[in-house]
Amino acid sequence: MRNPRLGTRGSPLALIQARKIAAALEVAERWPAGHVEIVAITTSGDRIADRPLAEVGGKGLWTKELDAALLNGDIDFAVHSMKDVEVVRPKEIRMAAIRPRTHVHDKLIGADSVESLKKGAVVGTSSPRRAAQLLAARPDLKIVPLRGNVDTRLKKLDAGDIDATILSSAGLHRLGHDDIGMAIPFEIMLPAPGQGALGIECREDDRDTSALLKLLDDSQARCEVEAERAFARELGGSCHSPVAAIASIDHRQIHLRAEILSEDGKHRVRREAHFPLRESRSAAKLAREMLAEAPDSIRKLFRSE
Repeated sequence: MRNPRLGTRGSPLALIQARKIAAALEVAERWPAGHVEIVAITTSGDRIADRPLAEVGGKGLWTKELDAALLNGDIDFAVHSMKDVEVVRPKEIRMAAIRPRTHVHDKLIGADSVESLKKGAVVGTSSPRRAAQLLAARPDLKIVPLRGNVDTRLKKLDAGDIDATILSSAGLHRLGHDDIGMAIPFEIMLPAPGQGALGIECREDDRDTSALLKLLDDSQARCEVEAERAFARELGGSCHSPVAAIASIDHRQIHLRAEILSEDGKHRVRREAHFPLRESRSAAKLAREMLAEAPDSIRKLFRSE
């Protein structure tokens, strides 16, 4: 019987994440280290590094090659950062497990706080959410596109091309860079839906792999991430739409904090709600209510029916 094959992007961070998943499965199944074969796949998002994803196809650029390998039988399961996974997935693919998550904040690199950035500071980010949130807090900032892995972004900062950038705390933690950057408070920057969580997908009809991966599923993380994704799914936005959501479990209920913004950060709708676990209809209802009260500058970025 062949070894199970885990598909992943080939970036340093993605490979670290894949090895963590493989090691967890090997421990759970009492397999020897290295029993899970890691298959690195170059995605369109990795190849197109000179333009913001929103201009060339959005989040699907991180997943479509892995999806194809999965459906073709070249790999048995795939690992993704949940913030990079489209909220509507192919029906032939199952989200079999979501791992426990921590470090959900964004981190500012280059200054001690958003408030302490110099007037007119140049901040590199290609995230419409982060750009809008920064401009909401500091309209004087200049936002410039910046993509690439962590080392690439830090080199831009060291070279003086930018004054600051923003990276996910989870990614920095997995790379062993907890000492880099300052966490940005939720009051300024709510994270992307699914941020900080790793998801593992398999084919919908592969019951054996699905049962195997269930060993790795964390019920709390799944409840939180599913609520955030249900909220984003109902909005019907695109990769251009600044949307943020973070869920937590509070007294056996979901506490969902969310916001939608105009691209320039001048308009923002921020709400929160409590509802029962696994109650995606309540997350969707919150999205509809927020759209209903949003100005045209926000509503035009999302589905408005």
